[in-house]
Amino acid sequence: MTDPIAGAYDVVVVGGGAAGLNGALMLARSRRSVLVIDAGEPRNAPAAGVHGFLSRDGISPAALLEAGRSEVRGYGGQVVAGWVSAAAGTGDGFSVTLDDGRMVGARRLLVTTGLVDELPNVPGVRERWGRDVIHCPYCHGWEVRDQAVGILSSGPMSVHQALLFRQLTEDVTFFLHTAPEPSDEDRERLAARGVTVIEGEVTALVVTDDRLTGARLASGAVVPRQAVVVAPRFVARAGVLVSLGLAVTEHPMGVGSFVAADPTGLTAVPGVWVAGNVADPMAQVVGAAAAGAMAAAMINADLVAEDTRRGVAAYRNTLIAASERTSATGDVSHGHATDTTVLFTKEFWDARYRSAGMIWSGNPNPRLVEHAVDLALGTALDVGCGEGADAIWLAARGWQVTGLDLSTVALDRAAERAAAASEAVAARITWQQADLLSWDPAPMRFDLVSAQFIHLPKAERDPVFQRLAESVSPGGTLLIVGHHPSDLQTTLRRPQQPELFFTAADVAAFLDPQEWEMIVSAAVPRGTTDPEGRTVTIHDAVLRARRRGSYMIRRPD
Repeated sequence: MTDPIAGAYDVVVVGGGAAGLNGALMLARSRRSVLVIDAGEPRNAPAAGVHGFLSRDGISPAALLEAGRSEVRGYGGQVVAGWVSAAAGTGDGFSVTLDDGRMVGARRLLVTTGLVDELPNVPGVRERWGRDVIHCPYCHGWEVRDQAVGILSSGPMSVHQALLFRQLTEDVTFFLHTAPEPSDEDRERLAARGVTVIEGEVTALVVTDDRLTGARLASGAVVPRQAVVVAPRFVARAGVLVSLGLAVTEHPMGVGSFVAADPTGLTAVPGVWVAGNVADPMAQVVGAAAAGAMAAAMINADLVAEDTRRGVAAYRNTLIAASERTSATGDVSHGHATDTTVLFTKEFWDARYRSAGMIWSGNPNPRLVEHAVDLALGTALDVGCGEGADAIWLAARGWQVTGLDLSTVALDRAAERAAAASEAVAARITWQQADLLSWDPAPMRFDLVSAQFIHLPKAERDPVFQRLAESVSPGGTLLIVGHHPSDLQTTLRRPQQPELFFTAADVAAFLDPQEWEMIVSAAVPRGTTDPEGRTVTIHDAVLRARRRGSYMIRRPD
């Protein structure tokens, strides 16, 4: 049989009470792998029933826990018996060690180990605890209503307890026991409510036929009582938390100790949450269950955030790997050539630019220099400007340039390079982030529109080039350069996706000859070196057209 504790879990819950089980239930319902390790010593085991829990009032503690375990298991959670002796942080979570030597891994911990009630050292108190020796009026007060109740002054909240129980019965006796004398104000309050104060130490509780019948004083006198209220010291079961480096804090009301956490249960150790009485000594069962649910929701949200960070990192690594393959497919100095249409995204190009200090050569594209050197100065649009080499070259010659790119990483880098070139150059360039697939330059017009090595699938490429042509001013120049389809027949690495390549004629197809003058429409050869060091001839598809004047573009069918 497979040991359910083996392996690693999203969350290990240490403690199987109401807080732990309710937290585990929430986590299991969120499809988290969750393991509850239960020492099987619920604090309220002696009580006949759980009270103040809507729809479960009066249910026995054992029945409540068994129902909780069944519900957790019903959603795929694991619940096992065992003692956790220690926990320690690891590189990606925690290791949890049981007292029998077994170990389990966890990404997050929810510790709901509760507390121990340190009871007054009076014979009979421990034996009757949870039956007719009680402490909480909300947990057990109704069951002793109208009975003779004695308050054993054994903590800083004893006078408060007496006043609360006076709400439930008229017969309340306050035993000073070994406590300091109450203040004059407290004596007045007790007297005003008809609470009798009895001096002297209580030496034992008197039990007859398995029922509490009185409290014996040091004098030998027995004061008849049917129930006795004590104020335990609440001591957090914090061993596993201490092993993680957390400290135990004294409660400001003097009732015991607890482990501090924020309102969601998150402790000072990242990844460790607490809920229930270990963090709130005075929480009732319903409050502990609610705290477990809150902590579980925060843990799940924290795991979702971590899963998302990991997913983004993996996604970026995939994009970087793909872009590195892309960079080996051509020798363009800047542009948007990729090996799959899936990668035409901002995330791809941001990751691509982050992968190195400089992606392109830093020099302007030779075809731009060749065809723009004799143009009259004006306004220019550099599409897919990348790290800004073309835009900076144009601005240095006096053009007013808009540099457009999908990647904000590239644009930031381009702006830095322009500023480094000169203040005048930087002032002549406006950098703009946009996705060409949806960006429309209208109503802007430019004297030069340059698109160097923009490679998109035909269905996206034609509308993009069409919008770029529409943005050319009368008398202005459209310059589009790309890899020619014939490059696929060379030994130079190119994406084996023919639809990404185009000819000058493909671009010219939607330019009306009556409205456009074709200056160059050709496959222009140039030499380069393939990955094996051999010299090869490749071709650039070059279209340079001048807009004659007012025109209409013939859209492709």
